[in-house]
Amino acid sequence: MTIKLGVVMDPIESIEYKKDSTLAMLVAAQKKGWELFYMQQEDLYQSEGVAYGSMRPLQARYNPEDFYSLGEREEQPLSSLNVILMRKDPPFDMEFIYSTYLLEQAEASGTLVVNKPQSIRDCNEKMFATLFPQCTPPVMVARSAKHLKAFAEKHGDVVLKPLDGMGGSSIFRTHPDDQNFSVIIETLTQHGQQQAMIQKYIPEITAGDKRILLIDGEPVPYALARIPAEGELRGNLAAGGSGVGQELTEKDYWIAKQVAPVLKEKGLLFVGLDVIGEYLTEINVTSPTCIRQLDDQFGISIGDMLMDKIEEKLSVQ
Repeated sequence: MTIKLGVVMDPIESIEYKKDSTLAMLVAAQKKGWELFYMQQEDLYQSEGVAYGSMRPLQARYNPEDFYSLGEREEQPLSSLNVILMRKDPPFDMEFIYSTYLLEQAEASGTLVVNKPQSIRDCNEKMFATLFPQCTPPVMVARSAKHLKAFAEKHGDVVLKPLDGMGGSSIFRTHPDDQNFSVIIETLTQHGQQQAMIQKYIPEITAGDKRILLIDGEPVPYALARIPAEGELRGNLAAGGSGVGQELTEKDYWIAKQVAPVLKEKGLLFVGLDVIGEYLTEINVTSPTCIRQLDDQFGISIGDMLMDKIEEKLSVQ
């Protein structure tokens, strides 16, 4: 039986061809002879208790001038698909949550959804990391200026960031004597109405913010160190950082081992850990990236690894 794979993603015509991880997954699935179907969030809907997708047959390929083609739209139950990749980039807003509800209905009918919809909802990418305090730097989540200031007084050089940011947006490095410190807190917490994260600054950020990819809890043996541009705090590629591949260290493997059992328990099949120095800072569960850069630098195919694992999961369902 041919496996039918659906993908929920941003508009495919707008992806960055050279580094899009979803494209790598789709090409790997097509190499296996699977049928591919393309959807955006707006194409998901429910009628009389059944979750549907307004889906289009998709072909994907590594050709910068012609990397995809789409067939005619079909209205099909999501349960007609064997597997669905949820690859919609943040923001993690109510529309994203509604999409997970619809995908959860497909899951209940036997479709494998990567990653598990409930776990995508439950696991805020910054908060989730704090469940592993043995791996993280000193960190606090609060909306109280009093608590945030006390943390900064204790640790001095700190970083503040929103819980729902992506791509390095709205990240501030500061200290208690900064004349703008109170303003930063007011901005991020919306005057005490929203939780924010504060953590001790990690000087090793100058050597890169490493992205470690895990497939069903097993780490790919190489990480992409996203090195900040000169004068920048953030290593995110979206913020101008450069990506340098490197082998995982003993500490990287240790961190992955600490996190892996919870990832497997929660059905988080494809995850990206962010590690600075020897500290875990985020666990990316929505739409982890960096496949293409690692594939190019080390001659591997992470998409193939992921599709092999998905095929294994489908065979035991």
